[in-house]
Amino acid sequence: MIALIVAFAKNQVIGNNGCIPWKIKGEQKRFKELTTENVVIMGRRSYEEIGKPLPNRTTIVISNTKNFNGENCFTAKTLKEAIELAGDKDIYISGGAKLYEEALPLVEKMYITEIDCDINGDAFFPPFDKEQFIKEIDERYEGEIPYTYVTYTRK
Repeated sequence: MIALIVAFAKNQVIGNNGCIPWKIKGEQKRFKELTTENVVIMGRRSYEEIGKPLPNRTTIVISNTKNFNGENCFTAKTLKEAIELAGDKDIYISGGAKLYEEALPLVEKMYITEIDCDINGDAFFPPFDKEQFIKEIDERYEGEIPYTYVTYTRK
C-alpha cells in the first residue's frame, strides 16, 4: 500500500520556515501508530527538521544533494526509486509539499489530520480531487486547537 500522511490547517498550511507551525499534544500519535514497522518516505528538508531516522521503521529520504544512510535510513534520488527500495512494506509519504504533490496520483489512502484553525505558513498541502476518494472521519479531538483524523481512500 502507498499512502500519505499529513497534518494541515484549514488554509492547507503544512509548514512555516521549514518547521511544523504548531505544537498540539497528542496530534502525532496517529503518525507513530500507522508508520511503525513500515516505511516512511520524506524529502530532505522534512528529514532535516526531524534530524534523525525514525525509530522502529525504515526511513527513506529523497535527496539529490545529500546522502542520509544509517540503521534503517536510506537515500533515494526519486520517489520512484524510494518506492522500489521500500520493497513489500506499507509506504507512508510524509512530506514536504513537493513530494505530496508528486505522490498524490499514486496513493491509495491519505491519512490527514485536519487542524481546525488557519495558521500562518509558507508550505501548503496541494489541492486534490476529493471526488476520487471516499472520506471517513475517524476521530475528533477538542482542545485549545481542535483537530480531526480523516482517512481518504481512493475509489
